[in-house]
Amino acid sequence: MNLVIHGSCDPAFAPVRAAFASNFERFPELGAAVSVAVRGRVVVDLWAGFRDAARTAPWGGDTIVNVFSATKGAVALCAHALAERGALDLDAPVAASWPEFGAADKGGILVRQLLDHSAGLPAIRAELPPGALYEFGAVTSALAAEAPFWAPGARHGYHAVTFGFLVGEVIRRASGRSVGAFLREAIAGPLGLDVHLGVGAEHDGRIAEVPPTIAGPGGLGGAFGAALRDPTSLTSLAFTRPRELVTPGLVNTERCRRAEIPAMNGHANARALARLYGALANGGALAGPAGARVLSPEAVEAALAERSRGLDAVLLAESRFSLGFMLPSALRPFGRGARTFGHPGAGGALGFADPDAALGFGYTPNQTIASGEGGDPRWPALIDAVYACL
Repeated sequence: MNLVIHGSCDPAFAPVRAAFASNFERFPELGAAVSVAVRGRVVVDLWAGFRDAARTAPWGGDTIVNVFSATKGAVALCAHALAERGALDLDAPVAASWPEFGAADKGGILVRQLLDHSAGLPAIRAELPPGALYEFGAVTSALAAEAPFWAPGARHGYHAVTFGFLVGEVIRRASGRSVGAFLREAIAGPLGLDVHLGVGAEHDGRIAEVPPTIAGPGGLGGAFGAALRDPTSLTSLAFTRPRELVTPGLVNTERCRRAEIPAMNGHANARALARLYGALANGGALAGPAGARVLSPEAVEAALAERSRGLDAVLLAESRFSLGFMLPSALRPFGRGARTFGHPGAGGALGFADPDAALGFGYTPNQTIASGEGGDPRWPALIDAVYACL
């Protein structure tokens, strides 16, 4: 492949460019972007490859792609922004603002337990009607009626899809707007971020296609892979209900792009993730006297503090979470600082902040690679190169 890398890179971060190029040689990379912000300044903003499987449409500086669960970090930021405004109490029962949620003995579940994946609602037992995935209210109504899979707060398990509907409904009731609208108006707009939840038709021409997943070095073996193949397991229910989730090519469809599925269908580029987490790594604001602020330094500290740790009831490996953000672990290692926080997405997308290094990082590929413990195989070279340049 005659690789052409576009964008900009501070000479001091040339090793990141080299690592990015090397990934295209070592792995089945199709198209991707990587971006790094340090102390609020973007020092790396690179892209290369193609945004379609046929390799006819080059990846551009304005290309965006579905970032899967990396969406969760942006949704969590919305919740924290509302909490800082006094519009959302993270220590209050969910049912205080969403009365229907109190059914099935869920009246004591706190908002923070939705964020740290300890609420016990990682799946929906019932088979929902066709098309339910695209109807936000249909899923939230089902979750309001659902009984927890474990005593809330007693353990944690990755709420792979339900996280977005649960936290999204709390955001909707606190702000009077859908989570996609609040993200656009309160976060993406002020920070100038190319991040979308429920992407409009005007952006279709620059969205990268996501080809079928390729098995990575670790694949999806072990306990998680076995559970995922068992349709009766909690793991399987968490990733396959509603049933539209198993539709081949789901994220490339117009219906999926237009819908708000707040745990897994946000669209962004690496630059946007780096700037978002760069702001959080910079005390909650972009650098400079006129920099937009989305959180106070105190709120950032509260957002990144570990809340859940141990064997994950869904992922069946040790995981760590703060209030809405994933923390590095052997399952998903990213960043090198003790206070690093962020969120990866299925197949490789990653955004994280390291406040101790004033670092924001974003990586957005379109070729998804299934990975087990250890995370995406394309991450280590990029992240090691970034830290070597600091």
